[in-house]
Amino acid sequence: MNDPAIQHRQRLIGIALMCGAVAAFSGLDATAKYLNGHMDTMQVVWARYTGAFLLAFAVSNPLTRPGLMRTRRPILQIVRSALLLGSSIFNFLAFRYLQLDQALSILFSVPFMVAALAGPMLGEWIGWRRWTAILVGFSGVLLVMRPGPTGFDPAMLYSVGSAVCYAFYGIATRFLARSDSNDTTLFYTNVVGTVVMLPVVLFVWTTPASVLIVILMFLMGGLGSFGHYLLIAAHRLAPASILSPFMYTQLIWAVTLGYLVFEQLPDRWTLAGAGIVIASGLYILNRERKMHSVEATRATTDAAGPH
Repeated sequence: MNDPAIQHRQRLIGIALMCGAVAAFSGLDATAKYLNGHMDTMQVVWARYTGAFLLAFAVSNPLTRPGLMRTRRPILQIVRSALLLGSSIFNFLAFRYLQLDQALSILFSVPFMVAALAGPMLGEWIGWRRWTAILVGFSGVLLVMRPGPTGFDPAMLYSVGSAVCYAFYGIATRFLARSDSNDTTLFYTNVVGTVVMLPVVLFVWTTPASVLIVILMFLMGGLGSFGHYLLIAAHRLAPASILSPFMYTQLIWAVTLGYLVFEQLPDRWTLAGAGIVIASGLYILNRERKMHSVEATRATTDAAGPH
């Protein structure tokens, strides 16, 4: 399809879908932070995965699609799913203590970690320009964290742990993309998270105090599934090189929801650090687009965060 007018329209729709996905992920984060004040964090994680599993199972399951669970790398599927679960746990723990914008600014370092790990693990070596961007980006993360006796909050280590887990999750996703379908991989993600968290939640269970809390628990799974659906749909209509910059609009949502829901505003250090991280991330994504157009799509997915 070479009609410029149609391509332009598709790209605009793709951008709108990408912004919608980012908004859904931001809503999920804000909901998780709110629920942290009403129950144990492990129960919040359980609600997120169980809600997503039930929604996904209603649409696509091994009964209606017999080959859905067939995988050539079952161990890697489980390891990948466990990495995403670990990333979610660390992320939700961070939300208990940090502002949304602080946690998100640190998580924006994931593309740097993936770029650094892709060389030794995938043979996708990067040049000095992208290594420079990685170092600059990490300086932005340090600016947000402000290590020292006054500015550093130990809870920021939760966000660092989440980013590390998600970076390795991104590498595992690249391996699985060579052998398994997206539907199979997504199904394993929800199943492993639900199965692992079920016995855990029995020890920390708190009966929801209101109908609103129950609704929010189900809403998290819906927002996560809906966000990933929009993300996939966006990439069908527009190239990742066009969509990539719009993932950083999540910071706008984080600041807005942080103020409206929690009456929190970012300080100047968080804004400055986030600006450096975003600028470095955009440079890396641009280099990915020039060097490997296919890898740019993966970089965008890696940067979407642990949702």
